[in-house]
Amino acid sequence: MSHPASTPCPGAVRILGIDPGSQRTGVGVIDVAADGRCVFVHARALRLLDAEDFPSRLGLLCDGLEALLDEWRPQQVAIETVFMDKSATSALKLGHARGAALATVVRRHLPVSEYPPRVIKQSLVGRGAADKQQVQHMVRLLLNLPDARLQADAADALAVALTHAHMSATASRTGVATHLLRRRGA
Repeated sequence: MSHPASTPCPGAVRILGIDPGSQRTGVGVIDVAADGRCVFVHARALRLLDAEDFPSRLGLLCDGLEALLDEWRPQQVAIETVFMDKSATSALKLGHARGAALATVVRRHLPVSEYPPRVIKQSLVGRGAADKQQVQHMVRLLLNLPDARLQADAADALAVALTHAHMSATASRTGVATHLLRRRGA
């Protein structure tokens, strides 16, 4: 799902949100206008299961992000931090996927901000324990996408981007560094 503009509106900041995963990684791109309004640009899930093995999945992830960075040219990147699941193996694979995504972005010299899931939910819904449906509802509402059928991973990536937009605006208004705002909510 995409908006036609591959370059940000004049004065806007383009943010790439990443919801890392070892099977699918959600990516969402928004523009934040000078007045603070967030505009939907692009969202999708990078499907990684077509690869033969796990290292090849990481290669697909890097290739997909490289293509996305070339096409949409974000100026800032926000990524969800790893949460501990019941399975240590799953958490480790998620950490590998997140590391591959971070390495791809950092090689482009883009600024990266990281947000825990609870902070993302708190930022969008007002509750750190909000469920996925509540987060998706707020993503649709904030980006004026009432009828959009967003894939769950893509919606989560847009939520990460929106959180970064809100945190950056708060930091700008208060003069507090963004990393201090994130630390408080972690």
